[in-house]
Amino acid sequence: MSTLTLSTIRQNLSKFNFNDLSIPALVLIIMGMLVIPLPPMLLDVLFTFNIATAVLIIMIAIKVRKPLEFSSFPSVLLFATMLRLALNVASTRVILVNGHEGHEAAGKVVAAFGEFVIGGNYVVGFIIFAILMIVNFFVVTKGAGRVSEVNARFTLDAMPGKQMAIDADLNAGVIDQDTARQRRAELGQESDFFGSMDGASKFVSGDAMAGLLILIINLVGGLAIGVGQHGLSLSEAGRIYTLLTIGDGLVAQIPSLLLSLATAIVVTRVTTTESMTEQASSQLGNPAALFVTSSIMAMIGLVPGMPHVVFIVLSAAAAGAGWMLLRREAAKNSPEEVAAAAAVAASEQPKELDWEDLDQVDLVGLEIGYGLIPLVNAETGGQLMTRVKGVRKKLSAELGFLIQPVRIRDALSIDPDSYQIVLKGVVRGRGKIKVGREMAINPGQVYGNLEGTPTTEPAFGLDAVWIEPSQRDHARSMGYTVVDAATAIATHLNKVLRENSSDLLSHDEVQQLLDKLTAKSPKLVEDLVPSKLSLGVLTRTLQGLLNDSVSIRDMRTIVETLSEVAARTQEPEQLTALVRPRLGRMIVQSLLDDKETLSVMTLDPGLEQLLHSVLQQQSQGQNVVIEPGLAERLFSALRDGTKAVEDLGHAAVLVVSPAIRPWLSKAARHRVSELSVLSYAEIPDDQSVKVIHTVHAEPKEGLQ
Repeated sequence: MSTLTLSTIRQNLSKFNFNDLSIPALVLIIMGMLVIPLPPMLLDVLFTFNIATAVLIIMIAIKVRKPLEFSSFPSVLLFATMLRLALNVASTRVILVNGHEGHEAAGKVVAAFGEFVIGGNYVVGFIIFAILMIVNFFVVTKGAGRVSEVNARFTLDAMPGKQMAIDADLNAGVIDQDTARQRRAELGQESDFFGSMDGASKFVSGDAMAGLLILIINLVGGLAIGVGQHGLSLSEAGRIYTLLTIGDGLVAQIPSLLLSLATAIVVTRVTTTESMTEQASSQLGNPAALFVTSSIMAMIGLVPGMPHVVFIVLSAAAAGAGWMLLRREAAKNSPEEVAAAAAVAASEQPKELDWEDLDQVDLVGLEIGYGLIPLVNAETGGQLMTRVKGVRKKLSAELGFLIQPVRIRDALSIDPDSYQIVLKGVVRGRGKIKVGREMAINPGQVYGNLEGTPTTEPAFGLDAVWIEPSQRDHARSMGYTVVDAATAIATHLNKVLRENSSDLLSHDEVQQLLDKLTAKSPKLVEDLVPSKLSLGVLTRTLQGLLNDSVSIRDMRTIVETLSEVAARTQEPEQLTALVRPRLGRMIVQSLLDDKETLSVMTLDPGLEQLLHSVLQQQSQGQNVVIEPGLAERLFSALRDGTKAVEDLGHAAVLVVSPAIRPWLSKAARHRVSELSVLSYAEIPDDQSVKVIHTVHAEPKEGLQ
């Protein structure tokens, strides 16, 4: 047990990062400085460390190229300010308790700063300290605070536009997902940074005010304690406590001024690829401005009574700097440099237009107005990308081949709240969506009305209402089907892709299916393509199955059947009709009711015989057509029968003879979209069938 315990302890210690203790240790040190008396020597160490920290911070602020490179600055500023204030409290305690002992009572650092600035004149020393306070508080701190406030406000106001720009670049294909994610993260960090800096600047201004109050407390309290408790004369107490107070104030105010200046530098930085030093030197290095400055300095130096040497030296220095810059520019403009720059520019020139610059149309596209961009951004709660991926996955599994990726892009040419579903460059579906609202769809039987904006469900044309999300549960209790905006678009996309699935299947997808089947049944595929059927005929046959809403998942059965019947015909329509009976069980499976019974409609025998005769004569080349009135009555009767069957809770299935099934299925596809047309040969022998409706359409004239 002890061995196990020691091993566990070693493992935990190996994973432990002692850097994690740095911030808690700093907090404990600050708390200790506030309550525990410190010896003068320790105060000297801490004051020196405080000055070094302030110098380090301002050097880092000068070197950063953009504010986010010093993203920890607000937190660093907070701890540096608290450290300085804690030192002020600790030194105040020492000054008030031990100040009567002499000018080194609070340490040699405080004494040295006091003696150096005062120089024997307490009034001058106090004035110098007051000037430092005014510069820090009213100039640097106030300005930095105002800039921080404006930056925070404008950064937050600009966030939606920047988010839309990132989404637009992503949808246009200018950037990839990783780049977009990185830019969104930087945008969030930028807003957080300037928001934090707006608050951190208040720490700096409060620190300046606290320094002034501590100065007054030290001076007044020291005089009272020195005269009242230690029996010092007023002049002696004034000399000692003024020296200590001003020295302590200077030791604290110099780091405070440096921190304020660092804050101002960071918040006034313009984001570029250069540091502040590089940016300033490149922009201030203007030869013309230096020559003008040199001339003015020389003229001022010639005025009687002026210190001629100083002005003339500075004038010569400015002229020399301008001359050096001119020489540098001349070197850059030399023939060699110009030729090299021209070569680089030529390489960067846009190349001549060629075939690679022509983009092919996207197979599947979803164009959205700019008002729907929040639906795409997952970081703001947008679910459209997830829904679209779900549609692709579901359809690919059901249809039997991989659906191409959906290209989502913003379109300025459509209404902000609109979208378009595009297949092969052609718009196949449109709709309007309200972001932030939910769609309550009336499925046919509801128990009341909802308050909201009436609309039409874009996929199936059902009546619907846009409602607030808070009304969701109430709407569902009344029988409505409630979906969010992203789901409404995804449902419409699913319907359009399913209805046009044959357009999504090309030679490439068919070859992928054959390659996949070859891995398991190489001989089967080799026997069919290309020896018996070409890839093009196979593709059109599979497209015919998809047009009939038949899945091509069972590629083995399809290829086996085609291998058997390929010798009889090479026509894709006939091949499709010959394959369907072998897939009958799969076709029927989704049409069964709860009792595994296939409830069907049939044509009146006379009507079916009439259609059979007409189609047979057409196949023999005779110019015989169905009388238009009969066709209209037929499809009207089919629509009425479909509605009656669906009202009974069954799928609308019409069973006819194999000879007329292809024509009737094709003719009814766009007239009675909910109807599935099967032939008798496609129903498995062991399948239970129940006829629940017969379609009648008595013609006035059979043929013409």
